[in-house]
Amino acid sequence: MIKWIIVIVVLGYIAASILYVHTRGRIRHRFTRQLSDHSSFLAPINMIMYLFSRVPDRPFHPASEFPELEEVTRRWEEIRAEAEALENHIKGSDKKDDAGFNSFFRRGWKRFYLKWYDDAHPSAKELCPVTTEIVSKIPSIKAAMFTELPVGSKLMKHRDPYAGSIRYHLGLRTPNDDRCFINVDGMPYSWRDGEAVFFDETYIHWAENKAESDRLIFFCDVERPMKYRWAAAFNHWFSNTVMKAAASPNDDSDRTGGINRAFKYLYKIRGKGKELKKFNQPLYQLVKWIIFLIPLALFIFIIWLI
Repeated sequence: MIKWIIVIVVLGYIAASILYVHTRGRIRHRFTRQLSDHSSFLAPINMIMYLFSRVPDRPFHPASEFPELEEVTRRWEEIRAEAEALENHIKGSDKKDDAGFNSFFRRGWKRFYLKWYDDAHPSAKELCPVTTEIVSKIPSIKAAMFTELPVGSKLMKHRDPYAGSIRYHLGLRTPNDDRCFINVDGMPYSWRDGEAVFFDETYIHWAENKAESDRLIFFCDVERPMKYRWAAAFNHWFSNTVMKAAASPNDDSDRTGGINRAFKYLYKIRGKGKELKKFNQPLYQLVKWIIFLIPLALFIFIIWLI
């Protein structure tokens, strides 16, 4: 009896977490898509972040909630100079070693990592020492990169998977035009040179550049402030284990995390899935949901054995 109570409680928490993620905000995926979205797999973890966050749960955040980033914004021209000097290094990856942003590369989006939930990339220390030093003095910056959105590019609606951070964008060289924008939960924002914006990347958002020039920004994940020490410690632990494993290199001198070392093999499996989808849609859906339900079945089986 106790075993089944545990199963019911855990499954109820998982279901409630997914439902909350789905209904949070004004813009939503179709529920069938939400069930298979990566944000549903991390929903039980993210609920801890939402419930015990020291900052309100909303799409955009005022800069006053993150005063430590004022120094970064103030030095935007120095950061821009380094970004423009290494612009040939700001690029997509063709090695299937960046699971988090792989789908963006097909739409023209480019990046150069300074760090990813770890120490600075060796390539960043060499090529942009000033920006790397600025970032190193702010412990709450967990990830940092330069990103470029070329003219005509569009990033489709998506949620980022983990709610342990708040995203920071700093305009470096932008069109300064409302036709180049990001939309977070139905609210648009257009980048401007030297202007910073903070937003919660776990709300559905998308971006598009319909202007006449490319958009170059400085992009950071800033640790979400938590109400309690145990919640902050949990956020640290998850960042240092799971998020760190998603590190992607700029070149051969940089470390590749375990998730991205495995991604090239998972990408091949995904390719087979796309072939099956074209060949037989009902069979594809059946196989997909069987794969998604296997972890749940394993959990119930393990509880039963204990």
